[in-house]
Order: sequence, then C-alpha cells, then structure tokens
Amino acid sequence: MLLAKVKGNLVSTQKNSNLKGHKLLLTHQIDLDGNFIGNKDIIALDLTDAGIGDTVLVVQEGGAVRQILQSNKVPAHSIIVAVVDKLEVKE
Repeated sequence: MLLAKVKGNLVSTQKNSNLKGHKLLLTHQIDLDGNFIGNKDIIALDLTDAGIGDTVLVVQEGGAVRQILQSNKVPAHSIIVAVVDKLEVKE
C-alpha cells in the first residue's frame, strides 16, 4: 500500500469489457510531506470517488484487486482503497 496524489483522469473509448463502469485515475506516489517520489505514474481503478488533487491510498497487488472486485476477470494491478482526509505524523 502506498500514499499517492491523484494527478488526472484516464479516458478510453475502448477498454476491456471487465473494466466498463470503473473509473481509472492517474496517480503518483508521495511522501508524508506531500512531495512526489520518483518519476513513475500509476494507473489505478477508483471505487472511492476520488478526484484530481486528492491524497489516496493505493494497493498495488492483483490479488487484492480481485478480492475487492470479487472477480478474477478484471485485468488490473492497482486500486484506490481510500481517500485520505487528514494525515498526522507524530515525531
């Protein structure tokens, strides 16, 4: 699981039939201060109604996606499982 920020929406006119009805978002991993880490964006399924600029928790494991969606047919590796409202770090 990783902390990420939503950077944009992914729109596709053609996609796998098992992905129809699911929103795809472009996310990027962040650190605890909200700074982007690395140079790799992540495409993630969204079931939480997240939007651009939201901080989210992303699970990157195909098995978790299959369990959450209760389907072995969805070709996805990453899914947004929560929108983070507040982050407190105790030092």
